[in-house]
Amino acid sequence: MTGKSALIVGATGATGRHILRALLASTVFTRVGEFGRKVTPEDQIAEHKASGKLVQKVIDFERVAEEGLGEGKWDVVFITLGTTRKAAGSAEIYVVNAARATKTQDLAHKQRVVYLSSAGADASSHFLYTRSKGLTEQGLASIGFDDVVIFRPSFLAEANREQPKPGEAFIGRAVGLLSVVAPNVQIPVPTLAQSMYKAGEVGSAALPTGIKTEQVRFKDASGKELSYTVIDTAAAVKLAGHA
Repeated sequence: MTGKSALIVGATGATGRHILRALLASTVFTRVGEFGRKVTPEDQIAEHKASGKLVQKVIDFERVAEEGLGEGKWDVVFITLGTTRKAAGSAEIYVVNAARATKTQDLAHKQRVVYLSSAGADASSHFLYTRSKGLTEQGLASIGFDDVVIFRPSFLAEANREQPKPGEAFIGRAVGLLSVVAPNVQIPVPTLAQSMYKAGEVGSAALPTGIKTEQVRFKDASGKELSYTVIDTAAAVKLAGHA
């Protein structure tokens, strides 16, 4: 039986690299694409490239429509592009344009997108970062994917970034202490990645019983009502724990 295909955009980031490992180890996904500003070094994925399972491509997000993202007719698209508050507006454009470029014109081909957003994302927020995340979510839902799954994690623990964000270590210690009494204020990055992988594999309609999700509904510019599935920190932790 032919397996599923998956494309990941942003696989060199803290969460993306864990999702890529899960995809490469998976027997469900037999074809994997890794596209981004940079890609995983050859010495870390050589056997998968040699087997033909993994295809890598460095892309220019300013010209993403010309980069051939849709040629693979991907079943599932994971987007884990990192976003700083300073670059929130441009990142929104990159994410939506990249997702649009992966959309096949074959109406019989069902596609799912799984996007790493942020807690507090809200298209009507007064704050640029959370508003940008909310607008990105709506932009993804407006493209026409058959299933749109959005993760809104809180503070990411065990990120092990190559270039830690300013103040991240201090905030991490404070959140770690707070999590003793409020466990859902943070989520380990490997746990988040495992949850995102599972959501990508089964889709929103087939999530295990007991995983509490939110359906966000909104109207696009034409007045058409659209919706997408949101998974918060508590639900992500629970989903990752399911066999």
